[in-house]
Amino acid sequence: MRAGCHRELLLLLLLVVGPPASLAGSQPQQQRAWPVPYRRFDYRPKTDPYCQARYTFCPTGCPIPGMKDEDVIEVYRLQAPVWEFKYGDLLGHLNIMHDAVGFKSSLTGKNYTMEWYELFQLGNCTFPHLRPDMDAPFWCNQGAACFYEGIDDVHWKENGTLVLVTTISGTMFNQMAKWVQYDNETGIYYETWTVRASPDKHAVVWFESYECSKFILRTYQKLADLGAVFNKIQTNYTSITLFTGEPIYLGNETSIFGPLGNKTVAAAIRDFYYPFKPPQSVEEFFLNVLKIVDQVVLNHQFYLFYNLDYWLLPIKSPYIKITYEEIPLPNEDNTRVGL
Repeated sequence: MRAGCHRELLLLLLLVVGPPASLAGSQPQQQRAWPVPYRRFDYRPKTDPYCQARYTFCPTGCPIPGMKDEDVIEVYRLQAPVWEFKYGDLLGHLNIMHDAVGFKSSLTGKNYTMEWYELFQLGNCTFPHLRPDMDAPFWCNQGAACFYEGIDDVHWKENGTLVLVTTISGTMFNQMAKWVQYDNETGIYYETWTVRASPDKHAVVWFESYECSKFILRTYQKLADLGAVFNKIQTNYTSITLFTGEPIYLGNETSIFGPLGNKTVAAAIRDFYYPFKPPQSVEEFFLNVLKIVDQVVLNHQFYLFYNLDYWLLPIKSPYIKITYEEIPLPNEDNTRVGL
């Protein structure tokens, strides 16, 4: 049941394939505002015991401590290649980076790290499980904030970034901590994909991702709102982007997979996700790769699960792309971070 490295390898496969043509949607589309707003919830639900992590989430996590008002706290930008503990700098060469933020108290001398990531690894947040006892795909796609004492200097410096971006007071830190609790309890589902109409800078954004870098950007913006002034340094972030024509709304789990659901759409969605299941052998892995190429590359179809709804994306050139682009720190251009 572990989705581990096989699903992550299949995800990486999608990032390097590229192909030709289009798919016409037959359903009439309502006039929508784009991008679709990320949905927040009133509380975080308990995770289902079926969802199991290959690597324990936040193993050394601790509550965010209260700081004395007069404390002066240094804030650090932290960035390193995804899965560095496993692959070293390999994904750094593809600019696939993970982001976090560090804090150092001048009164206590203690360091802290804060980050936001998947509870059950990236593969599970990107693709569902197809359980034989359930008609609908089953998702293990929660993400959450993790706060722990210490900053692993070697981890962040060796292949990434550890740089001072601002200083704040203890009062500002405590206010930020209250905001983190709200943000973490209401923004609960990880969204891997950014979805855009084209690579053009001014192209329509259909869906925004919701992952580690977005949490860091929101944290920086909150600190700026509280009065922090950021240093002038360049800050780039990774985005995994799908390019598509206007997305076609299909419905939610009940309307598609329920007793009165659309069995044709339900079967198409299950067929699409089937090759992304954890393979049982090397042979099955490569057969799944061929099926993925057929669906995404040759048929130009991608089914997206976002805000608990399903969408059909008519994928178009250049299909899928990893970008590592600059997003300025607050105060530099008055650009605010949403979500």
